[in-house]
Amino acid sequence: MLRYIGQLSKGVIFMEKLGEKILYLSRRDVESLNISIPEVISCLEMMFVEKSAGRVEMPPKPAIHTNGDAFLHAMPAYVPKIKSAGMKWVGGYPENFKKNLPYISGLLVLNDTETGMPYVVMDCAWITAIRTAAATALAAKYLARPESETLAILGFGIQGRYNLETISEIFKLIRVEVFDVLETAVESYRTDKGGRFDFDLQMVSSPKEAVKDADIVVTAGPFLMNPSPIIEFDWIKTGAFVCPLDLDSYVRPEVFLKSDILCTDDTGQFAYFKESGLFQSCPDDIADLGDIISGRMPGRKHADDVITSINIGIALEDMAVAPLIYQKALASKTGVWLDL
Repeated sequence: MLRYIGQLSKGVIFMEKLGEKILYLSRRDVESLNISIPEVISCLEMMFVEKSAGRVEMPPKPAIHTNGDAFLHAMPAYVPKIKSAGMKWVGGYPENFKKNLPYISGLLVLNDTETGMPYVVMDCAWITAIRTAAATALAAKYLARPESETLAILGFGIQGRYNLETISEIFKLIRVEVFDVLETAVESYRTDKGGRFDFDLQMVSSPKEAVKDADIVVTAGPFLMNPSPIIEFDWIKTGAFVCPLDLDSYVRPEVFLKSDILCTDDTGQFAYFKESGLFQSCPDDIADLGDIISGRMPGRKHADDVITSINIGIALEDMAVAPLIYQKALASKTGVWLDL
């Protein structure tokens, strides 16, 4: 029989027999907890404020590449405010669909901040998808025009879908235009949702058609080691907000260079990636999203500004959300206890 010491001041619950048992949460377990999009956005907003104040710890994420455009990332981070420390080990393999396997897979471990002992390990597919999409919505909240009502999504897989759902939590969308190599992508979404959404959702025939009238543009394709980007700055509507989630795989260098404001979710990670050969066309002086969210730096200044936020995806986002998953799993008695 396991007993719990109780809930610490910042929300993390610890076992009395720390070091003897660990909670395992499968992907199905995590998804069954029904954590809401506003809850995730709130976790990220708190984290970005802490990050801007220098009260977090996160090294750049190293990567190995075992197969073409595939990657494996080690992503450790620490958010003292919520006593959240741990690491995500995550892979992205673009060719997995040919084997009926997901593009993103991996595990996330949380460690007790006093002893270092691991106390939960969970599948990381859901947290990766939702925190990435929530970061897009949060960036748009601070950088897109408040009256934004049209959205373009290029790449309508799991990440594209989650971005639609998180952005529609912040903005009252009336039209969403999608470009995807799979012609059935939108119809599949309609079927899964039973047609229950309050905006016009359409599949378009080209990236340009999707982008040209959009207030918010999200690219959500796979990362490419040797990309041939296609999205031109002249396609982008005056006053639009652009969020390339696939690094520089689909947005041409001119978009970064000509944007009125260019920011990223972490300038340290951005510099690390630039040293590795990515973002060679980008200026070195780039704003940090956390500083904009915290108010340390201004966001949008003019309605006609084109603003681009390069959201690389950072471990702090995972560590901001993972304790919430753990707490809800304990409260609902979800998961399996394993011996260490």
